[in-house]
Amino acid sequence: MNLAQGVQVVSFGILAVMMIGAALGVVLLDNIVYSAFLLAGVFASIAGIYLLLNADFVAAAQLLIYVGAVNVLILFAIMLVNKRQDFVPLHNAWLRKALTAVVSAGLFVLLSTMILVTPWTLSTATPANNTIVLIGQHFFSDFLLPFELASILLLIAMVGAIILARREFLPEQAISPNQQPVLTLPERPRELVSVGDASRNIQ
Repeated sequence: MNLAQGVQVVSFGILAVMMIGAALGVVLLDNIVYSAFLLAGVFASIAGIYLLLNADFVAAAQLLIYVGAVNVLILFAIMLVNKRQDFVPLHNAWLRKALTAVVSAGLFVLLSTMILVTPWTLSTATPANNTIVLIGQHFFSDFLLPFELASILLLIAMVGAIILARREFLPEQAISPNQQPVLTLPERPRELVSVGDASRNIQ
């Protein structure tokens, strides 16, 4: 093992430990804000692993989309809701924890089986010089229809988010002529000051 391979192995180990630790913090911490911040750490660790695999475009997309958009959107949703509710013990809460443990164990077994069955032999093919050009060619040739459908789906989601977040500034009830409209402040009468008077006041 040469120096480059040693650096890659050590970097992979550090990123893997960071990702697993942050993922455990996401599901184990009681504070949802801390969980959201740790989720950003998980996404950043995955982007680092993509860089080790020479997938520079996927790593950049991981940081821009998941860390810069999805995680920030989750934080905004948490902070805008700001719902404070007293803790109420739930009946049969152990059943939910047991089902969660069973599903998690099943996913762990499935992923472990996939890792053991997959042949992890090194490919002798030379990597592409420009992965961005290669991905763009696939997007606009082989995967054009799914790419356009994903764009339409994101547009629909954005329009729906705008409609849900829309707020009316004025109430629907009629405002009497003598009543000051909502969200406006009465303007104070101001006296006009000449330039000479203003300069003397400043001095």
